[in-house]
Amino acid sequence: MAKILAVEDEHLVRSLIVETLEGEGHNVLDAPDGEEALSIVQGQPDIDLIVTDIRMPKVDGFTLAKSVRAAQPRIALLFMTGYTGASPPQELAAEKMLHKPFAPEELVSAVEAILARRAF
Repeated sequence: MAKILAVEDEHLVRSLIVETLEGEGHNVLDAPDGEEALSIVQGQPDIDLIVTDIRMPKVDGFTLAKSVRAAQPRIALLFMTGYTGASPPQELAAEKMLHKPFAPEELVSAVEAILARRAF
């Protein structure tokens, strides 16, 4: 299965994401903010997908995504937000957005769809 990095500042939401994706057989790492996520990505170049919240302290999800895309463009992205009207910047517009609250099944479906489009 895939190696996924879950980035979410709310501990309970992050735990749910990790538990759900591990239950599907994925290897899941997690970070509470974009700054820590960037450190993880630098040390783990074999990450397949980053599932990230948009609004977080230190480094937000879009800034994280731009940095990751510049360094490792093969890593897939899935954004999450609880804010209506949040949209990615133009260079990330093609990425999938999952709106909170979402059911675990919606997360699994979104992850499977993204991974199916990628050749890992």
